[in-house]
Amino acid sequence: MRKRALRLTLAAVAGLGTVALFPNIANAQDADPVTVLGQQLNLLWVVIGAILVIFMQAGFALVETGFCRAKHAAHVVSTNFAIFGLGFIAFFLVGFPLAFGGFSTSLIGLDAPVGEPLLGSGNWVFLFQGGWALSTGTITPALLGFFLYMVAFMDTVATIPTGSMAERWKWGSFVVWGLFCGGIYYPLFAAWTWGGGWLAKTWDSMSLGAGYVDFAGSGVVHAVGGAAALAGAIVIGARIGKFDKDGTPRAIPGHHIPMAMLGTFILLFGWFGFNAASTFAATDVQFATVATNTAIAGAFGAIVAMLWITKRSGKPDPGMMANGMLGGLVAITAPCAFVAPWAAAVIGCIAGVLVIESVFFVERKLKLDDPVGAISVHGVCGTFGVIAVGIFSNGSYGAGWNGAPTEGIEGVIKGDWGQLGAQVLGVVVIWTVLFGVAFAFFKGQDAISKAMGKGGIRSTPDDETVGLDYPEMGVEAYPEFVKH
Repeated sequence: MRKRALRLTLAAVAGLGTVALFPNIANAQDADPVTVLGQQLNLLWVVIGAILVIFMQAGFALVETGFCRAKHAAHVVSTNFAIFGLGFIAFFLVGFPLAFGGFSTSLIGLDAPVGEPLLGSGNWVFLFQGGWALSTGTITPALLGFFLYMVAFMDTVATIPTGSMAERWKWGSFVVWGLFCGGIYYPLFAAWTWGGGWLAKTWDSMSLGAGYVDFAGSGVVHAVGGAAALAGAIVIGARIGKFDKDGTPRAIPGHHIPMAMLGTFILLFGWFGFNAASTFAATDVQFATVATNTAIAGAFGAIVAMLWITKRSGKPDPGMMANGMLGGLVAITAPCAFVAPWAAAVIGCIAGVLVIESVFFVERKLKLDDPVGAISVHGVCGTFGVIAVGIFSNGSYGAGWNGAPTEGIEGVIKGDWGQLGAQVLGVVVIWTVLFGVAFAFFKGQDAISKAMGKGGIRSTPDDETVGLDYPEMGVEAYPEFVKH
């Protein structure tokens, strides 16, 4: 009797949950109770993942602020704070429908898309529509949970240029970027990939495997953000005193290395929501593989970076160790569900070296000033992560929520070169189209500001010299200790 009563109770709870998940669908209470309980559990998993990813914003804030000078600390941490709301609002109003209006997944009970294609059709959809401001179409808790997860990823993209453009970015110009990124910039590539657009489709005639595959965002998030970071750094120029007259770079030390390393640990913590929750199902035990691969790559990235920078400079630079861990985490984000642990270690090792060599190349060869290494960590290591899918995927998994087919994803190590072709195509699109969009935005914004007599997107030399805290923000981070 007790077992029968328990089954009846579970069925009743499941029935109520069905109505909650699908409030606008007729006869929702007739859905299978076991299926609904699984969807509810998965939706909880996604919301928990979203919370972890949103908390990563604290990590970014500490990393960037610690790597910058004390006289700019209030300004830098404020950009990392404000970007959350700016990007969120724009994504809520227009960005989410453009990227995910045509998305659905039964894993969390989102069985039907809220909208439809806006530009293109069939396998060649470029933008979607539906669910504007989460107030049109069939708005369910499942859709809202999905939005919360996706808005967290978008904010990661938006915050990446705040590192490469730190210490000389005018506040008003930064605000416009936050709105543009959430409303237009991020949704473009998201629509083409995770949203079900043209890059994600299988192109049998082109032998490109499963189409572009990116489990948790090495490309969709990090490389796209890194492309914007590079474009912004080019347009805004180097900080005063960064380069000698002959172009030799000078070190400009950050003011709080412990703060930056604490931020790195917070990012590591949040990354498990970034990657593991991208299974979109707590019932999919592959999340354990994803989480472990994530930790492996981060650990190997940190230690290999420590060894490599010691070889290069004679000292185990704390900043490079932190960036080595972040580079490993960024690189494993796309292939984390498709590779074996040994491959995760290899990916982390390569990223640990790659991030350091990239920092040197950006500074010494390109003569660009990137105070926190955002271009290298996110742009370069994110690009490597996208390519790693096409190299190290072992065919054991492929049922990802983001468009991956049910058959396993296979890379070069399994003799399949087609997937590598699809990944390289995605990389080309990021570093041509998305970089072009970002460069045009920053360049156009700078030109318009100058034409209006506001001096462009860069702070004035006087403000930069004294520190942006008081001129831009009206307060100083350390008023009793910073001397001008």
